[in-house]
Amino acid sequence: MHPKTCLHLHSISKCRAFYNIFFNSIGFLLAFFSFSLSAATPEQIKMIQLAAENHVLSTVDVGEGGELVVSASNIDERIFATDCQTALSTSSSSNNSSSSNITVLVECEEDNWKTYVPVRLTMRIPMVTAANHISRGKVLTENDITISMVDLLRFRRQGFSSLDRVVGAKTKKNVKLGDVIEQNDICVVCRNDSVVIQASANGMNITTKGTALSDGSFGEQIKVKNDKSNRIIDARVSGIGEVTVQF
Repeated sequence: MHPKTCLHLHSISKCRAFYNIFFNSIGFLLAFFSFSLSAATPEQIKMIQLAAENHVLSTVDVGEGGELVVSASNIDERIFATDCQTALSTSSSSNNSSSSNITVLVECEEDNWKTYVPVRLTMRIPMVTAANHISRGKVLTENDITISMVDLLRFRRQGFSSLDRVVGAKTKKNVKLGDVIEQNDICVVCRNDSVVIQASANGMNITTKGTALSDGSFGEQIKVKNDKSNRIIDARVSGIGEVTVQF
């Protein structure tokens, strides 16, 4: 209906209703086009996500031999963004590699806009895993184990990062193909095993033979019988078939 038609309407209320609909429609169109002009483009969204991911990669400590995989969450395309003429600034309240998510603040100070972007982390570290099915009581060889990249967030127990610390150890239970070799899965020194006792006293090193009275892994303290004196001593496991005593 053309606005002049209102001049021929018999009802003033009908004329007012017409104008309300007319101007509301104009307002809606203006708001729509204004929103379309300010909404972020796919390229701008990608730029924001990349800035958030790079922030995490540059601030989270990966550790020796580890690798970090990051993925920024989807961003609502209705946010306001521009082609920032300067580099986007980023910040976060955390750089903890044990977190599964870190929220990064991405902002364009020049154009006065900012947005928060959650970034998902996957930290992988090298760990010793079973190269085949291993039965309980087996002395491990290099053919039984391998190094695999393991998701640290899914595996929080104690494992090994070096094959040398596992080869020669004996399994205390069955281990499946691909499983991480945990410290509780093996005994570096096993009960009733013959061990070498390394003793240090006043700058002197003494080596003798002994018998382990319990299982032990690296760094654990166990009871050992000195085969020469039959004395029971406390010793710390220092290697495959080896314990150390400090006097």
